[in-house]
Amino acid sequence: MVIQIEIKLTGPVFDGRWRSVLQDIEEQALDDVAAHALERVQFNLDGSIKHPTPYYETQVRIENLGIHDRSVNDRGIIYGPWLEGTGSRNQTTRFKGYSSFRRAAQATRAKARSIANNVVKRNLHRLGG
Repeated sequence: MVIQIEIKLTGPVFDGRWRSVLQDIEEQALDDVAAHALERVQFNLDGSIKHPTPYYETQVRIENLGIHDRSVNDRGIIYGPWLEGTGSRNQTTRFKGYSSFRRAAQATRAKARSIANNVVKRNLHRLGG
């Protein structure tokens, strides 16, 4: 007597779809981390600027620099470095800047792993998990 067992492995991991799923997860993670950074910059600006004009805050945006790169910036506004505290005028005046981007970067670095883990959890089913 011969017993025959047939095993068929299916799903994204076995048929090659996993690459595109992982690329999509990576894109989502980058987008979510960048969105968090943008939110933190806006939050910092809202809490710092005493008499806001909406122009500067509307220029802060996420820029897609490529497959693996995102940037949160102010589109190169001429007085951006002064508001941040990195301009040459900050060295000669009492105003030392708001450090909105630097504080946002620090907060985002601390939270990035958690944000990425949430993206993976949301998408794990796509890998058959």
